[in-house]
Amino acid sequence: MPRYKLTIAYDGTDFCGWQKQEPPIAHADATGSGRHVDPDLETTAPGRVALRTIQAIVERAAREVVREHITLLGASRTDSGVHARGQVAAFTATDDPAMLAKGSGWPLERGTEPLRRAINGRLPEDVMVLAVEPVAPGFSPIGDCVAKGYSYTMHASRERPLWDRRYVHQVWEPLDLDAMRAVATELVGEHDFAAFAAAGHGRQSTVRAIHALTVERLDDARIRIDISGNGFLWNMVRIIAGTLADAGRARLSVEDVREALRTGDRRKAGPTFPASGLCLEWIRYRGEPVASSGA
Repeated sequence: MPRYKLTIAYDGTDFCGWQKQEPPIAHADATGSGRHVDPDLETTAPGRVALRTIQAIVERAAREVVREHITLLGASRTDSGVHARGQVAAFTATDDPAMLAKGSGWPLERGTEPLRRAINGRLPEDVMVLAVEPVAPGFSPIGDCVAKGYSYTMHASRERPLWDRRYVHQVWEPLDLDAMRAVATELVGEHDFAAFAAAGHGRQSTVRAIHALTVERLDDARIRIDISGNGFLWNMVRIIAGTLADAGRARLSVEDVREALRTGDRRKAGPTFPASGLCLEWIRYRGEPVASSGA
């Protein structure tokens, strides 16, 4: 059966993250997530509501196109409000002649571009499939991943951003790029990043390898952080962004960050910055060329 790899971009502002969620109605109302309920999404159990997530929305669109039950597996479970230019997901469709005769499935000979256009035609304006390609039957968006790249954009100014306010985080103080870059250098390489993970991250090991971490000024107000690595803990990139910003406003030193890495004490690292400035830029798999971006 053919398996398809999707590259997906989205504005995460009005989504409850990537992963499908079906909380009890009362819980959704109590937490405020009920505002993201999508009444057109089916739930798997009574008394629950389906929240508006990218996985659920894209999976529904793909099911409507191939006219069969499919499961969409994503590479990265981005949080509510996080954006993506290069999320990756995959699903398997049938090519059984009996099913095809009934209008179900999507054989390879139909082509991937018609499949991409058909899925996009059923998606809302804040999510888009950029590419579809056939992959091996055993392809795993999670297990076959060797590197991911994220960016975080800050607006360092007392004047608040307007037109792109959904995609940046405002920092009121001026930021010293040299201080930020000095701390960034300390974080590159393989370390125990326990101090840079949210509580309840659920991972047995907090050791990760950062391949590159750059800090660039885009204009008078904008500063962009690009980070790539073999994997990231829950909120790790947002905590690193907060740590670099604190270094840039002289609240943390290189020695402080070394101590955070040594002790694993979350209190010694910077704050967790909001989701708005974070974007999943790319995901690389075995056999693919290294990304050419600064990440």
